[in-house]
Amino acid sequence: MKSKLNLDPKVIDSARSCAARIAESMQTFIDRHTTVSTERTILRLLGVDGVDDVETPLPNVVVDAIKDGGGLQKGVAYWMGNTMIQTGLDPQAIAEKMAAGELDIMKLPMATKEEAEAKILPLVKEALERINQQTAAREKYLSTIGEGRQPYLYVIVATGNIYEDVVQAQAAARQGADIIAVIRTTAQSLLDYVPYGPTTEGFGGTYATQENFRIMRKALDEVGEEVGRYIRLCNYSSGLCMPEIAAMGAIERLDVMLNDALYGILFRDINMQRTLVDQYFSRIIIGYCGIIFNSGEDNYLTTDDAYEAAHTVLASQFINEQFAVLANIKEEQMGLGHAFEMDPDIENGFLYELAQAIMAREIFPKAPLKYMPPTKYMTGNIFKGHIQDALFNLIAVWSGQSLQLLGMLTEAIHTPHLQDRMLSIENAKYIFSNARDLGEEVEFKQDGTMQKRAQFVLGEAEKLLHEIEKEGLFSTIEKGKFGGVKRPKDGGKGLAGVCVKDETYFNPFIPLMLGGAK
Repeated sequence: MKSKLNLDPKVIDSARSCAARIAESMQTFIDRHTTVSTERTILRLLGVDGVDDVETPLPNVVVDAIKDGGGLQKGVAYWMGNTMIQTGLDPQAIAEKMAAGELDIMKLPMATKEEAEAKILPLVKEALERINQQTAAREKYLSTIGEGRQPYLYVIVATGNIYEDVVQAQAAARQGADIIAVIRTTAQSLLDYVPYGPTTEGFGGTYATQENFRIMRKALDEVGEEVGRYIRLCNYSSGLCMPEIAAMGAIERLDVMLNDALYGILFRDINMQRTLVDQYFSRIIIGYCGIIFNSGEDNYLTTDDAYEAAHTVLASQFINEQFAVLANIKEEQMGLGHAFEMDPDIENGFLYELAQAIMAREIFPKAPLKYMPPTKYMTGNIFKGHIQDALFNLIAVWSGQSLQLLGMLTEAIHTPHLQDRMLSIENAKYIFSNARDLGEEVEFKQDGTMQKRAQFVLGEAEKLLHEIEKEGLFSTIEKGKFGGVKRPKDGGKGLAGVCVKDETYFNPFIPLMLGGAK
């Protein structure tokens, strides 16, 4: 496909190759380390669930006991396999006995790594088969009742009560929504555990729990059959429990998950070592079960200037793409983020945003790009806000975006009501229909504003990537080159949960998931 923006393919290849080297250099660090959340994820995939008498999740009970006993470097898979050999119990029963104070797995005789791995492998394969069945269920729905056209209409529910979320989600699906994102309660990303069971209280959102996932999945399947369109479910695989929530999403058939280590580092102050290790396992899970991940580049433009920092968004998209490649994620699952955050008072701001959006589509032609609405410059003027959202929708259909998080005209005033969401859906459906093939009809002036802007942003992104390769990603983050936010390598939340693996460590899920064991 010829570039309408006249982008230089050599510059694109140079930037992509540089991003690949950055990702590979970080992978060396990732492969040497594990974390408490990565180890808890293994337990969740093995079926360990529930809480003890003081509401501590059983995966935390087990991993904390192993960590306190000095055994985390061998990995929870070894200790589970060894305990199964010594006691004849399954992982859930082992966790329950540990929680009751009836079993200390650190004091049992120790089998070899090979014996422990052989013992646990059948349970690993059973876990993968359960995930495979959910992936097959999604594919069956898509082949029978079908889905909406792209850009998918993506709307949020955020009541704090999962049962009220269901009511709002089903209403949105009937109004035309294709993706329902259940917003997490404020600060859940900073909890180093996953709450248990259905929840009815949350601030600014609803707790991400496996039972809440199950409840919403069932509700969306029901309304999808009613309206004759598969409704995708989205939640957040981020924060201190990033891989655990990815596992929950795989088990309960989520379709889209927000998943970006840089986002957690920059905007939640989670330690960069911890979150990069966790991201790797979370993305392996996401890639294996066909979930689309959304990266967080759109957030850079809420803390930095959209015009001046546009190249940092593109550089991060390149890096996110290459981290995804290492986790065996298909390009069709790389929902790279972008946003419509240009100051509306900038002359020709629409052209700059359009250039950025089309540039992303040309550079990542198969990726289901996720486009975020204008929020930074929304005001209490609902009429102006509705026009800003209309321009955002026009750029989306023109540039071939894939996942369209709809803006709400009351976004700067209060949590949107049902009727606000309905108006946003009507706005998008009207523009998507009336301008459906606009992008196919329009070409851009040679060396005009659009071409020059895109070429400049691409060139600056390539320069930044070479600087990152030279300095290292950790140092780049410390200097605040993404989103204008600085974070220290040894600071932030969760560093105490990082551990260097020993030579006997194994995680049985990684090789099977990377090998495509479906």
